Order: sequence, then structure tokens, then C-alpha cells
Amino acid sequence: MAETAKKVGRDLTTGSLTKGIFLFVGPVILTNLIQQVYSMVDLMVIGKFVGNVGTVGVSTGGEIADFLTPVATAFALAGQVYIAQLAGAKKFDALKESVGSFLSLMMGMSIFFAVVSIVFCNQFLAILNCPQEALQSARAYMIITSIGYPFIFGYNAVCGVLRGMGESKRPLIFIIVAAIANIFLDLLLVVIFKLDAAGTAIATAASQLASFVAAFLYMYRIRDAIGFQLKLSYFKMKKEPTMIILRLGVPQAVRSVLVRVSILWVNASVNSYGLVASGTNSVGNKLQKFLEIFSSSISQAGGAAIGQNLGAEKHDRAKKVVYIELVSTLAVAAIISLMVFLFPKAFFGIFTDDVDVLEMGVTYLNIMIIHFFVSAVVSSYQSMVVGSGNAALNFIIGILDGVVCKIGLSILFATVWSMGVYGYFWGTALSRILPAAACMAYFYSGKWKGATLLKKKD
Repeated sequence: MAETAKKVGRDLTTGSLTKGIFLFVGPVILTNLIQQVYSMVDLMVIGKFVGNVGTVGVSTGGEIADFLTPVATAFALAGQVYIAQLAGAKKFDALKESVGSFLSLMMGMSIFFAVVSIVFCNQFLAILNCPQEALQSARAYMIITSIGYPFIFGYNAVCGVLRGMGESKRPLIFIIVAAIANIFLDLLLVVIFKLDAAGTAIATAASQLASFVAAFLYMYRIRDAIGFQLKLSYFKMKKEPTMIILRLGVPQAVRSVLVRVSILWVNASVNSYGLVASGTNSVGNKLQKFLEIFSSSISQAGGAAIGQNLGAEKHDRAKKVVYIELVSTLAVAAIISLMVFLFPKAFFGIFTDDVDVLEMGVTYLNIMIIHFFVSAVVSSYQSMVVGSGNAALNFIIGILDGVVCKIGLSILFATVWSMGVYGYFWGTALSRILPAAACMAYFYSGKWKGATLLKKKD
């Protein structure tokens, strides 16, 4: 049974740790890179062929999807960490028992969110202060993309299982399928058939379906290794694995939600400053996510490596993972910061030709250089928080990041210090300083050494 599991993924508890991490993280980086590229294709196509109204419509209409995707990622990460610890401890029978519960939980949540998003579409757009000019486009985009939520959650669930077992190559293939579908359909539906935001939404939902189908087919192919069965009785949420995943996933999701709520609040506040500010913020958010792909990717890889090594009780290897991450992410942050400092308009010009947006974009990127470095530190040390299954600290980090810092600092800069729209940019840039301090304190305290999920269960 152990041999079967090894064929599915990579054992990160033995051999060269540096080599193992980078062999594992390479496909993760490419997966996230392609995912961001094809998500940015929506803005690129709509911005070039429809204009700024279309850009704002797609960006605002996609806010709820952007809000829920981190929830899917959070629970996928919870499943990944638990599975990684089971794989590291060579508890493959328990691993197989957990997969069905994990998949059932993810699909149930996705259907609930899809229904809520469609039913309360108008209310959500009103809360977001969607500009009147872009309201129709935003409504069409939001309703259509809501149909794709089960595919987002399903894809993330399968990838969580695979990455927990050390398999990162297959998710790359799945996302390539989605990217090809998205780019082709974007060009077809927006440029040729002139469906505007609705065309972009159809392309997005179809690409999510494509990635989920590819992931599902592979999961069925390796069904004996992970215990997957294609029958109704298999999809039951068994108490023990479900409670463990919830215990880790809920605080992680709350953390993600709080961060996303703060982003929605900032975006809604920035939207009130008009179309130029809204356009700058829409493009800037996409660029920020894209430029921080390496940090977020290596954190995912680090979480899996740490989970496996803590499951195997190899604490020195788990600690070394964090140091490898830190050196790597800081080096990449330095390179990215230099590029955006020297060529800010070139980055914004990928998405828009609006002169005013380009000018404001220069200031936006210069401010965000701080964020690139702080995020590098957070992603490195937080992988230990996630890999050890410390749900409580993840929740605290969410409060610090989403409420105390991002919203608090934005109010301070924009309102108290009268910096206007630029105050929200500064609030975002500095929002992760306290979370970085909390993650570092946990790492150097050494408390993670006795905090595995398996010891709580077994």
C-alpha cells in the first residue's frame, strides 16, 4: 500500500530537501502562474476590446468569485495538510478513508455558495458600490461565473489530495487544459461574437469545468491508490476525518474570508473615487497577485513538505523547509521590486491604454514594493503554521491581516491623514507586517514540534 501511494506523489521526508522542494514547487509555480495568466486574460481581452467600463464590470462582478476561491483553497489546504501528515506517517488506510469525506465536504459547500451568489447577486453588487456604467456587465459576469463554483471547489479538492501526497505535476496539466480553453473562448466570445462581459464569464466557467473534468479523470485513474470509488455510498462525511478537516479548514477559511472582506472593503472604498481609481485598483490587484505567485506557490509546497516531515516526526527537516523558502522568496521579491520600479507603465499597459490609469498605476506599484517583501516573509514562516495544523494562530493571523491592519491602516492613511485613494494603497501595502511578526514568533518558539493533527487523532 505504501508503494502504491509513492507512485502517486513524492516522499518529501527523505533525500535532499532543497532538491525535493524545488522539484515539487516547480510545477506548483507553473500551475499558479498559468492560473493567474488565464484569469488575467479576461481583463486583458475585455480591457482592449470593450474598454474601461468592461474592465470594471468584470473585476467587480468577479469579486464574489475572488472571495470564494480562497475559501476553496483554504479547505483544499486543510485537506492537503492532513493528507500530507498521514502520508508522512505512512497511515495509508486512514488516508483513503479521509478522501471521500473531504470530497463530499467540498462539493456540498460549493453548491451552497453558488445558490447564494446567484440569488443575492444584485445585493452584493450594491454593497460593492459597482459604478452604474458597469452594473449590467458586472451582473452578467457574476451570475454566469457562479455556476462554475462546484468546478472550482472540485478542482481544488482533487489537487489538495494530490499535493498532500507529494504530487504536483498533475495539477499543472489540469490548469494547462483550463488555460487553453479560457484563452480560446475569450477570443471567440468577446472579440468575434461581441458578448462582452457575458462572453468572458462563459469562457471562465467553461475553463473551470475543463480543469475539473481533467482532475476528476485522473483521480478516477488512480482510484485504488487513494481509495476513491465512483458510487453514491462513497460520498459520505465520516465524523473523524471531517472534524479534523473542519478544525483546520474553518479557521483557515475564516482567515481567508477576513482578508478577502478587507480587500472587498478597500475595493468598494476605492470605487467611490471614480472610474480611474477603480480601474487602477482593478488592474493593480491582478498584477499584485501575479507578481506574488512565487511566494504563494513555495508556501504551498512548504506546507506539504512540513506536513509530511512533522507526520514522520522529522523536526529538523521541517525547520529547514522554512529557511529554504525564506531565502528563495526574498530573492524573488527583490527582482520583482526592481522590475516594477523601473518599468511600472509597461506592467499596467498590458491591461489598459487609459492614460490616467497608467499614471496612477505608477504610484500604485511603487507603494506595493513594500508588500512584495513582507509577503515573502509571511509566506515562508506561515507555512509552518499551516503545515503543523495550528488553526487558532491562522485565525489570529486573519484578524491581524484582514481587520486590524488592512482596514485599520487604510482608515488611518485615507481618512485621518487625508491621503485619499492613495491611503488605501498604503494600507494594503503595510497590512501584513503584524501577521509576519506573529508567524515568526510561532516558528522561533518551537511550539510547532508537538502540534501535529495525527497526535490529536491517534
